[in-house]
Parts: sequence; C-alpha cells; structure tokens
Amino acid sequence: MGRKKYTPTHPRGGWGNPAAGQPGAGEAVPGRSRPAGPGKGGDGGGAGSHGAADRLQPRHRAGAGEAAAGGTATAGLDLCDVPGPRGTTGPDVANPSAITDAAKIVEGKLNGTGLNLLINNAGIYTPTASLETVDAEEMIRTYKTNAVGPMLMAQAFLPLLKKAARESTEKGLSCSKAAIINISTVMGSIEKTPESFFKPVISYRCSKAALNMLTKCQALTYGEDGILCVALHPGWVKTDMGSQEADLTVDTSVRGLLSVLPILSEKHSGTLLNWEGKAIPW
Repeated sequence: MGRKKYTPTHPRGGWGNPAAGQPGAGEAVPGRSRPAGPGKGGDGGGAGSHGAADRLQPRHRAGAGEAAAGGTATAGLDLCDVPGPRGTTGPDVANPSAITDAAKIVEGKLNGTGLNLLINNAGIYTPTASLETVDAEEMIRTYKTNAVGPMLMAQAFLPLLKKAARESTEKGLSCSKAAIINISTVMGSIEKTPESFFKPVISYRCSKAALNMLTKCQALTYGEDGILCVALHPGWVKTDMGSQEADLTVDTSVRGLLSVLPILSEKHSGTLLNWEGKAIPW
C-alpha cells in the first residue's frame, strides 16, 4: 500500500520541516510559528537549530514523497488547505484548536491507516532576548510554540501514531513504524551551554531545554505503545534565522537529517542527536 505523507506548511512563516521524507503510511510535519530557520524557516538559527526543514517538504524534492531510506515512493499529503494566521497556510502550533483541526484533516487523508511519523519542527527565536531584556511575555510566547506546541501536537496525533504502531509488523522502534521527532537544538543542552553562550537567546534556550525534557518524557510514556521519540539538532544552518555566519548549508543539514532518520531505533529513543547522528548531552 502506498504510504502517505502529510506536510503542513505553517502559520507565520517560521520553521521548516527537516525530515518530511521517511517511509510510513503517514507523515505529519507541523509547520512553524514565524520566519526564521533553515531554508527560510526553521529552527536553524542561533548556534544550532532546525531549519533545513523547508527544503524537505515534498514540493522541494523529486517525487512527491520519496522516502529518505530505501526510496519508497509515497503519496504526498499537504495541509495547504488548513488556513493559518495572516494569510499563511498550515496549522498554528500555538493555537490548540488549529492543531485539533489539523489532526482531523490528516486522519481523513489517511483513509483508515495510521500515522508513522510526526515531525515537530515549529519554533520561534528572538536573537535579542538576553537576561537583561527578556520579559514574561516573551518567555511565555516562546514556550507556547517551542515546547507546548509539540506537546499538544503529539497528544492530537497520538491515536493515529498508536494505530500505525499496532498495525506494523516491524519489531522494535523506528520511524517507519511510528515515531515523534522533535526538532530541537544544542542550545537546549544545559551541559553544552558554555560553548554557545555568545548568543544568550534566553527564551529560546529555556524553551528548547523544556522540549528536550518533553522528548524524554514522551519516550518513557509512548515507548510502551511502540512509538519512537527522539530530539534532533539540525546544526547551525545558513538561513534567514541562522544567518550567513552559520556553519552548515541547508542541503548539508537536510541530507544529514535524512540519513539519520532511517537508522533510529529503540536505543535512540529519548535522546538528543545532531544531524550526523551523534549524541548531544542533556
């Protein structure tokens, strides 16, 4: 049976989706929450975030949905019919009702099959948020998109992910069975903070540290249902958000992420890995 991929673009132009290309009966990639990031949108800024994302959407790749590993052909499922704020498209992950609506639309497009891969790539980044300037409003706004949004997305799509896991004949955990991939960043690593603190970005760092904790909690909870949960750092990417000072090109980051997805297994669940598959300490 042909596999389907759902790639909603996003509301306010933000992040892109780094891995909309894994094999599976269905793949959902929530858009983002404001412009910034790899390939134009994505957490690919700061000292490392997601962004190579936009380049991974089916419309940017040969074949509407060629699988990252194995070349499995897939039928692309775009959520461009989901209206976003300010004339954009795709569900706004900071809006719970938009997430619920998106899950219903995806369920309808899957025609009774489950969802194999959910990629939470939405994110916002305020480069000027220092300890001296950041305020409560900025912290809450960033948490809503970067941490609360991925949590609500997982809750909304959980029934479809569980269905895919139940109906899969594969053993263990994998992206082709059922998985939640949270696009995070090394800037959310407490241990690695001294290495990248030349960019304080307090609200972003704290929200991504929260996302990393969420990923660990999801792994411990959803793993029992056969769902793999991993956080991925796409690197510091040359995008609107990452700037030309960044280390990686969009293509390098995307190719790296796509090579990592197929090799993820139960031993990686609940961990933070970079675009090369190397572990990053919490």
